Amino acid sequence: MVDTPQVIPGAPVKIAGRGFVPGQQVQLTYAGAALGAPATADAEGNFRTEFAIPSDAPPGQHPVVVNATRPVAAVVHPLKVSPNVPLSGQEQFSVTSQPLVQGLYQVAYSARNDRLYVTSAVGRPPVAQSALLKVHPQTLAIEARATPKEVPQQAGQQRAPGVFAVYGVAVDDANDTLWVTNTRQDTVAVYRQADLSLVKQFEVGSVAHSRDVVVDAARGKAFASAAGAPFIKVFDTKTLQPLPDIKLETTVKGPDAKPFSPFSLAFDAPTGKLYTVSLNSAEVAVIGTTSGRVEKVFVVDSAQSTIGVAYDPKTRRLFVAAQGSDNLLIVDPATGKTLHNVLVGAGTHNVAVDSARGQVYVSNRGAGTVTVVSVDGKIIANLPGGTFPNHIAGDGKGTFYAINKSRGADDPQGDRITRITPR
Repeated sequence: MVDTPQVIPGAPVKIAGRGFVPGQQVQLTYAGAALGAPATADAEGNFRTEFAIPSDAPPGQHPVVVNATRPVAAVVHPLKVSPNVPLSGQEQFSVTSQPLVQGLYQVAYSARNDRLYVTSAVGRPPVAQSALLKVHPQTLAIEARATPKEVPQQAGQQRAPGVFAVYGVAVDDANDTLWVTNTRQDTVAVYRQADLSLVKQFEVGSVAHSRDVVVDAARGKAFASAAGAPFIKVFDTKTLQPLPDIKLETTVKGPDAKPFSPFSLAFDAPTGKLYTVSLNSAEVAVIGTTSGRVEKVFVVDSAQSTIGVAYDPKTRRLFVAAQGSDNLLIVDPATGKTLHNVLVGAGTHNVAVDSARGQVYVSNRGAGTVTVVSVDGKIIANLPGGTFPNHIAGDGKGTFYAINKSRGADDPQGDRITRITPR
């Protein structure tokens, strides 16, 4: 595995391996040439080595052969080289950053209340530390916080099951509520915007590996992506009852085809269209929310591991973030054609649209940047985003808020909210 956060041309890369025979000699090669010096597996069968990436190496997946002797073995390991996109255009934006709490995940803005709502969850299951935050959009100060309720302990469980940790978040200004995803418990919950009191906690297993949630306020529906299953779960936002699921089917054929795995969601209120992307198959699904039917599914050209999506009603274009190929794809959803392919940085993760200015904001988790791109595929600026930029959302008035994660509790560049406003 690669120990270096991002692998870029001309930079050193550290690679570690395990599961080898103690004393086994290991040599990495690419296109027949040795990469670095041979390494020796230690008493636990682990090794580490380091080499430099050529400065002219093209971004993309490169097959590195791991050759071992005493005994002889070989395996091909894909090494992703990411584009080196320098910082630029910082003078065009006013940027303010503030630490919040550990484990930040997503942010949403309420126009009704002029407030931000931020989710956080720390660690792996059972997660014991999680918070839903109400944040002032100008001062970035925390005004209120709520701790999710504890998960009921099942008979025979030896460990405490933790809390219903919150990850995805969306505002429902029609009902003055918030919808959140409880990814670890495969479900969702509803809170009040005013005081963050719990309105309803849905049962465990309601939404398999719930990831994102969006609200169609006009039609009274909430949609949650089930990343663990090929479904969009639908709920009535007034009765808080489930509605019929929307099933998603991949168009990819063959023995290696995987089910459609929905991640990010984008909703266009005027047309009632919902867009989602599949991490497994680099596909987009276009859904009519009134009918609840999938209108089309298509593969996005030049994309690997599509994870983020946004829609611009002005240009009628989709903006797809692909973390496996480190790029932003600007797509015509009517034809499925990729109009522009923009390399923006390692681990491209999420995207949000400023329709009025004709710009999109892209978080690059591996590169630690937020890239501002025109709707026609030109990089306007590449801004520092702190450690692991994870999510970004706008207020509809030209200001965007980026959330980033951390390498630990003592990371000074981690777990921050950043306000970005064009000058």
